[in-house]
Amino acid sequence: MDQATALPGTSSRLVTLDVIRGIAVMGIFSVNVIDFAMIMAGYLNPSAAGGATGADLGIWLTNHILIDEKMRTLFSILFGASTLLVIERATAKGESPARVHYGRMLSLMLFGLLHFYFIWVGDILFSYGVTGLALFFFIRRKTRTLLIWAIVLLTLNTALFSAGSWHFHSMEQKVATGTATAKELKTWKEMSSFATAEPKDVARASAIHRSAWPERTARRFEKEKYQPFGSLIPFFMETLGLMLLGMAGLRSGFLSGQWARPTYRRVAVGGIAIGVAFSIVSGLALVRLGFPPWLLLGANYGFGAPAHILMALGYAALIVLLIQPGGWLTVRVAAVGRAAFTNYIGTSIIASLIFYGDGLALYGHLSRFEAWAAAVPLIWLLMLAWSKPWLDRFAYGPFEWAWRSLARWQFQPMRKRIPARNLAAEA
Repeated sequence: MDQATALPGTSSRLVTLDVIRGIAVMGIFSVNVIDFAMIMAGYLNPSAAGGATGADLGIWLTNHILIDEKMRTLFSILFGASTLLVIERATAKGESPARVHYGRMLSLMLFGLLHFYFIWVGDILFSYGVTGLALFFFIRRKTRTLLIWAIVLLTLNTALFSAGSWHFHSMEQKVATGTATAKELKTWKEMSSFATAEPKDVARASAIHRSAWPERTARRFEKEKYQPFGSLIPFFMETLGLMLLGMAGLRSGFLSGQWARPTYRRVAVGGIAIGVAFSIVSGLALVRLGFPPWLLLGANYGFGAPAHILMALGYAALIVLLIQPGGWLTVRVAAVGRAAFTNYIGTSIIASLIFYGDGLALYGHLSRFEAWAAAVPLIWLLMLAWSKPWLDRFAYGPFEWAWRSLARWQFQPMRKRIPARNLAAEA
């Protein structure tokens, strides 16, 4: 078994999946931190909150080019691959694949709702669980069929979001020229709120997030209780398409490091070059045009989606190339990936303590760069520091253990089994 497949202490795990997942979950926090630190509109639009000049613009542009949407895409691809791997291993053990799969997805949905209502409104676990329910119908499909389904779904998603972007552009032109009706103007304000914010909106969001946890939680149940369900509709096709792409990537051997190195080099160079080129052009266009909502929508979720997917696949290929020699950093990042569930929820808990009212209450007080610098390097180091020592001793991360136990309706053994020859040393 080569270095791309297993590392010391990982048994038969596919370390390529662990490393890619680890990098993805670390990268995701680099952009998610903005949603913790300021009003949601600032996540995409630096001119709405956080600052759009100097270092603030620099960190936005860096994330836009290298991370934003690319790491979420990569994480979704890995989720599909991991799901297929779990189903295949359950089948090999003689377990019911349907019971294992649906147990995992239903319990993930529960964790997602708890995460949303009690910690952070940016949760993706619930939507992953719901979308993951559909994956079981594809487990026996051939690689070619999985790819076809993925391409069809992703193409439809790109077309719909691109059409929405053009509709935004048409409405924006009417608003700018003063030809919009009162009804159209009201609709425009509601629809563009994902990327625009007035001072009163910023002040209201700051007051809410600096309040105590019971108040924030009560408000979510009152004002945002349907949000996890509503967000399923616009992103279901894309998420399912990416998960199917991940299943095809695992079944073809691409994600497990089985392709020839020259092929990985071509995918890495081509995918990253296309993605970076598009993101530089779209980023500079956004800056020059003043971050219009129609272009933010299109560049992130519409016509920009194919470039993000190519770049995510390029990243995956590059990671496969870089980890094959192994090394201490590979082992550390692989551990982050093995405990990705705990690291994802854990970052939400830590970030909420940094920015929300129960902790330092820095929400709305820091610029984009300051918020990034205050949290991201620290949390990256924490991920790398705790994951490996914990997994050296325990079979799962804390939340992985809870997820697995709930999915199987039985407490799972937490502590690793120690080989007989090591018992004396352990004692």
